Amino acid sequence: MGRRSDGGSAVVVGQGDKSTGTEGSLLENRPEDRSSNRKVPLEAHIMSKCPDAQACLQQLVVPAMEQISDKVDFGLSFIANVSSGSSEIKCKHGPGECVGDMIILCAANLPFPPDGSDDGAKTPTIRSLGFANCLIGEYEDIPGRPLVEKCAAQHGIDFDALNRCASNQDDDPNDPDKLSGLALLRKSALRSAKLKAGISCTVRLNESVWCVRDGGVWKDCVKGGKASEVSVLVEEVNRLYDEEN
Repeated sequence: MGRRSDGGSAVVVGQGDKSTGTEGSLLENRPEDRSSNRKVPLEAHIMSKCPDAQACLQQLVVPAMEQISDKVDFGLSFIANVSSGSSEIKCKHGPGECVGDMIILCAANLPFPPDGSDDGAKTPTIRSLGFANCLIGEYEDIPGRPLVEKCAAQHGIDFDALNRCASNQDDDPNDPDKLSGLALLRKSALRSAKLKAGISCTVRLNESVWCVRDGGVWKDCVKGGKASEVSVLVEEVNRLYDEEN
C-alpha cells in the first residue's frame, strides 16, 4: 500500500480560483482514431506545477496535436522521485504537484464514455490533453478544487470519478477495477526515470529526445535547434507516419 505525502482529499487542497482560464482549443469532438495504421510515438515528460511544462504544452505540444493527433500515439508522463526504500513519492514543487500529476493521469485513464458502454475505452487523448493544458495553464492554482472543477467541466471529464481516482490510496497498478492516481503516478514516474527523462519538459518523438524546455528556454533540440517550432514537429510526424503506413 502506498501513501501520499499530502494526506488530504485529492482535489480540494487549496481553494484559490480565477474567473478566467485556459479555454480548450483542441478538436475534442473528433472521434478517436482506431485505424490499424501504425502511429508515431510522441510523449512529453512534465511536472504539473512547472512553468516550463506550461510553455511546452502551449507553445509546442498542443498546437502540434491540433494538426497531427490522428497520426501519433501520444502520452503525458510525469517526473517524480519514487523511493526504493519506502512507498513515498516526492515531487519537486511539493505535495500539491503530486496531486496535480495524479489528477491529470486519472483524467487520461477514466472510462469513456463514463458509463463504460465502450468496453475498455479511455478518455480520448485530445480531451485529456485539453484538460491537462487547462490545469497547467494555471499551474499556480493546482490542485485547487475550483480549477479542477472548471477544467473538468470544460473538457467533459466526470469530476466525481476523477475525485475518486485521485483520492484512492490503493497503490496496486494491476487492479483495473480500482483506478488509483497514486498507482498511476508511480508507474508514470518510473517510466520517466527508466527513459532518463528528468527535465520538465522533455519531448520525445519516435522513442528519441526531440526537444527540451528548461529554465525558460528550449535546448537539446534536434533539426538544427528548430525542433521547438510547431511546423517542424508536424512535418517530422507526417514524414514518419507516411514511412510506416
